[in-house]
Amino acid sequence: MYDYLVVGSGLFGSIFAHEANKRGKKCIVIDKRSHIGGNVYTENIEGINVHKYGAHIFHTSNKKVWEYVNKFAEFNRYTNSPIARYKSEVYNMPFNMNTFNKMWGVITPIEAKFKIQQQIEEAGITEPHNLEEQAISLVGKDIYEKLIKGYTEKQWGRKATELPNSIIKRIPVRFTYDNNYFNDKYQGIPIGGYTQIIEKMLDGIEVRLNTDFFKYRDELENIADKIIFTGMIDQYYNYCYGELKYRSLRFDTEVLNCENYQGNAVVNFTEYDVPYTRIIEHKHFEFGCQGENINPKTVITKEYPIEWKRGYEPYYPVNDSRNNELYAKYKKLSDREEKVIFGGRLGMYKYFDMNNVVEEAFDCVKRELLKDI
Repeated sequence: MYDYLVVGSGLFGSIFAHEANKRGKKCIVIDKRSHIGGNVYTENIEGINVHKYGAHIFHTSNKKVWEYVNKFAEFNRYTNSPIARYKSEVYNMPFNMNTFNKMWGVITPIEAKFKIQQQIEEAGITEPHNLEEQAISLVGKDIYEKLIKGYTEKQWGRKATELPNSIIKRIPVRFTYDNNYFNDKYQGIPIGGYTQIIEKMLDGIEVRLNTDFFKYRDELENIADKIIFTGMIDQYYNYCYGELKYRSLRFDTEVLNCENYQGNAVVNFTEYDVPYTRIIEHKHFEFGCQGENINPKTVITKEYPIEWKRGYEPYYPVNDSRNNELYAKYKKLSDREEKVIFGGRLGMYKYFDMNNVVEEAFDCVKRELLKDI
């Protein structure tokens, strides 16, 4: 009946379906959720576009990727400048001269470099054996204890001394007074939210929502010549080698009767005793607190990292050595598939930013649809 069954209506699946449809291929897209868009889905609440599954800021240095997504929406000039809150102290991120001035009172890059190097030497760590030692050997004790330790332990659900040093290979440190989190050339958020992008990509394509591939697997596997699968690769193979580990999230979203709750789109809470890792105030993504006709309400979301288990949404692959070795076994199985193509964060068991997902989708389209050219 179809050339392609696309499992998942996130960026990867939607781009592939869009490009296949343009080339005359008949596609059907299914999603177990009640909406399209995967984790980039935005919902309008009280006139505010709410990022339902965490903050999504599009950034890339790839002009082709930027021009492609701009075909589906107009992007604003949003610049990601999160702040970190430790008890009653507030610091700029990424770690830059504003951070160092607040931390130590230093003013020049030379002073900041000296302070960091002094703390690294005092720690005397030559061979880091865990994440804590790795972080201190890179940025010193003060930054680690106030801005890294608590946040990391909440994010991973384990003490930093129990986490492998490989998780932190480097820590971005900038000796300029620049709070732009990303170094990419292009950055912004679609005016009106991300959902419109997926809607336009899937225009004219059959979409079935509330459709779990595994519930209807016997039927769905036979309705198309090929399957683009963006779900969990270990689940596809019935966990035959065991479960891959993921981290999940719980979102607590509230509508508040105030114009401006925290003054910034993203505030990270680095103190361990605060159970959530960050609060997102969605209206700041689209300059909702500026200009005339200010919305008298605001919407905030608190993010709580939780351990993943079956039935929960998997957000972050845990790419430690044990899980990477396990994934390699599933990858061997997938390499032998003639009918199924795995893509996206879950299908490839790798953390991707949105721009990376677009690039991976481009590669998939090129291999599958343009291979004869």
